[in-house]
Amino acid sequence: MSKNLSNLSGRKGLKTNLFEALGIAAEATGTPSKDKMEELAAQFLMGTANIFGATSFYDFLRADNKDKKVFVCNGSACMTAGTQDELKEKLGQHFKEEEIGDMCCLGRCHENKAFYYAGKNYSGDAISELDEIKSGAAATIDNYAVGSFGTAVLTKAYSNLKDYYKTLSIALSKSPEELLTQLTVSGLRGRGGAGFPIAFKLESCKNTTGNQKFIVCNADEGDPGAYSDRYLMEQQPHAVLLGMMIAGYIVGADTGVLYIRAEYPESQACMQQAINELLSEKILGENIFGTPFNFNFKLIKAMGAYICGEETALLSSIEGQRPEVRVRPPYPTQQGLFNKPTVVNNVETLACIPDIIKNGGAHFASIGKGKSTGTKLVSLDGFFNKPGIYEVDMGTPLDIVINELGGGFREDIKAMHIGGPLGGLVPVEKIKDLSIDFESFAANGFLLGHASIVCIPKGFPIIKYLEHLFAFTAHESCGKCFPCRIGSTRGFEMLKKAQETDYKIDSLLFNDLIETLELGSLCALGGGLPLPIKNALQYFDKELKPYFMQRDTLITAS
Repeated sequence: MSKNLSNLSGRKGLKTNLFEALGIAAEATGTPSKDKMEELAAQFLMGTANIFGATSFYDFLRADNKDKKVFVCNGSACMTAGTQDELKEKLGQHFKEEEIGDMCCLGRCHENKAFYYAGKNYSGDAISELDEIKSGAAATIDNYAVGSFGTAVLTKAYSNLKDYYKTLSIALSKSPEELLTQLTVSGLRGRGGAGFPIAFKLESCKNTTGNQKFIVCNADEGDPGAYSDRYLMEQQPHAVLLGMMIAGYIVGADTGVLYIRAEYPESQACMQQAINELLSEKILGENIFGTPFNFNFKLIKAMGAYICGEETALLSSIEGQRPEVRVRPPYPTQQGLFNKPTVVNNVETLACIPDIIKNGGAHFASIGKGKSTGTKLVSLDGFFNKPGIYEVDMGTPLDIVINELGGGFREDIKAMHIGGPLGGLVPVEKIKDLSIDFESFAANGFLLGHASIVCIPKGFPIIKYLEHLFAFTAHESCGKCFPCRIGSTRGFEMLKKAQETDYKIDSLLFNDLIETLELGSLCALGGGLPLPIKNALQYFDKELKPYFMQRDTLITAS
């Protein structure tokens, strides 16, 4: 990360944003022209190499994207469902091969057969209506179950704008210190995977001197199998916006940035509509509710890069730089967007704030279990009888989520990948040992993460799934650190070769590889990949043994 480039980008800031300009330049053909990139380099004083380097990184800016018209979801849930080969075949009857691309993940994990066309997502039986879709006559239907078990915080019905934003009026009548105390008491931890206390981030930013501060909503955490963020942005958008505004008041920020993934076009539209509602009711801008508090939003449409779910890569992306992970310290709360103090939190975390401020931190802390307070949204994929989004009190047994809320599996399942590609690979026999909270998953050698559940059916080879995880990491790596960039590629090559030839993987070499990834990677992408690999080698050793050179034993989870 170049501080100078951050400062240069900050000269024009968010109103005339370089990353946004690159996206606009790509709208016609799928990639910006060489002349346009050179023009932007001169306009923003960023250097031609920097502009080309950034553009070549994103799935939907790079030259490979040119003239693509339709994109097929290649996420984990669609892959294990086995629906995408037939989908590609049917799309091939309407589009040339070079017009068909890939996206990951479209958040249609509840019914699979997902694809993107002309700015909209489709799934399920939509492929049978492709003629109508191409003519613009078909509606984008997307139905999934939404329910709760215990306390409804994020799934309760929205009232109306005037009543809902009374919470903001109450918040503005109190001091930032009072609100921060309530968030500290609540014990709210980040819902994006790391489980980091939000009050600590807010306090750090609040105590950092700066004439400009930002609240950034990380809506680019595109874990395949997780669509809880999409649910919130499309069905509870004001919970996210109000959470950002309250966070802004606490730290002294006047700007909220929503960075929303390209794969969620409907989420982008819903959030912009919600922002427009606030503008029309004069709940944004200067002196909100007659107080000294000023606040505005900027929506940034991402361009396809999973690594932007990592907070520092996301900040570099907004600045128009190549989204590489930054070395910390300094942390974003001290030196973030355009080198200004910045709080970055994911969608679900921010959406919890209004309830805490309205009902008090002690009430939120009374829900849940131990240090895992409040509720958690869980995403269930298409292998469940009742797939959908369910909100449960932290500490709810996993068995209740699967069998009562999800209605059980619709076919034989041998494992579940819970918490995204870096989450734990949980064999079905461990269901009764787990509950939906950070501590339970950690104690059993797993990771709760986003709490998304991707099922692996009995007939799907575990080694094929591990190959998929290495390939995903290799494709999404920012390339800044060697362990992630090279290690993920080597792991993919070994697993692929072992399936296609008589090659046997040296277990000691493989162990060294994943240890290097775990200890040497700069961020959680490379550092988190070893967890599901170790889980697989521990619980599915018999299935995997034929692919490994038998020196000693396979690796077990640490």
